[in-house]
Amino acid sequence: MELRLNKAISDSGMCSRRKADRYIETGRVTVNGRVANLGTKVTTFDKIRVNGHLIEQRSNTVYIAFNKPVGITSTTDSADPDNIVDYIKFPERIFNIGRLDKPSEGLIFLTNDGNIVNKILRAGNNHEKEYVVTVNKTITPEFEKQMQRGVPILGTVTKPCKLTRETDTRFRIILTQGLNRQIRRMCEALGYEVQRLKRVRIMNVTLSGLSVGEWRFLTEKEMEEINRMVKDSVGTEEASQQTSKPKPKISNPKPNTSKPKFQASKSKKDFLGKGRAKKTRR
Repeated sequence: MELRLNKAISDSGMCSRRKADRYIETGRVTVNGRVANLGTKVTTFDKIRVNGHLIEQRSNTVYIAFNKPVGITSTTDSADPDNIVDYIKFPERIFNIGRLDKPSEGLIFLTNDGNIVNKILRAGNNHEKEYVVTVNKTITPEFEKQMQRGVPILGTVTKPCKLTRETDTRFRIILTQGLNRQIRRMCEALGYEVQRLKRVRIMNVTLSGLSVGEWRFLTEKEMEEINRMVKDSVGTEEASQQTSKPKPKISNPKPNTSKPKFQASKSKKDFLGKGRAKKTRR
C-alpha cells in the first residue's frame, strides 16, 4: 500500500508530519537514493533516509472498533469457540484492548499495535469509558451517591465516577478504571443486580453507526485524537519504575525532556465489517 512520504516518516516515530515536510522541502530526505519532493508516495519496500539516517518503516497498524454482542468472549484463545478474534475473522493477527465480560455488550478496541495498549488501559491515565446499565430494581439517591463516591470491592475502593440516572432502573456511568467486572461488582455490593450492560464509548470513540456484531477501522482523525490523549500517559514499564523503591535524591537533577513517540493510524478507506450472525442470550 502506498502512503505519503511525510506520513511514512511520521509513522516511524521520528517526528511530526509538519516537521517531516520541512525536512523534505530542504532536501534532507531521500527515497531509494534520490532526493524526495513533497507529495512523494512510498511503500514499505522503499528505503527512506532523513539526514542520511535510514528510518525504519513500520508495517501497517490496525485499529478496530467493534460492537461486541452478548456471548462473545474477550479473548484470542482459539480454544474458546466464542473468542472475539474468530468472530471478527480479520485476516491479520489482532488482539483486544481490554475486556468486556461475556454477558456484556458494546464497544471494544482491537489492534496489532502493542505500543498503545497499556497507555489506554492503565487506570492511572484517567481515560474515560462510558456505559449504559440496567439494574433489577429502582435506583435510589443513596445508590447514586455511593456509586459516584466509590464502592469497596476486590480489596479496594473504586475511584470516584460520574453517574446519571436515565430511568427508574437504567443509568449511565463514566469510569476511568477497569477492575474485573467492576460495574457488576459495584452494583452487587449495594444490593443490585445488573440485567444489561453496554459500553457505548471509549475515550473519543462511540458506538455511533455500529450495529451489534459490526466493526470498522478507527478513522485517522480518531487516532490522532487518541494519540493526543495518551501522549502523556504512563505505560507499564514507566509505572513499575514509579512504584519501585524511591531512589536517593540527587541535587539539581536534569529535567527529563524526552517525549514518548506514537504511531498514527495508517490511511484506509472507510470500511465496515460484520461478524458472522450468531444468536446469543442476554
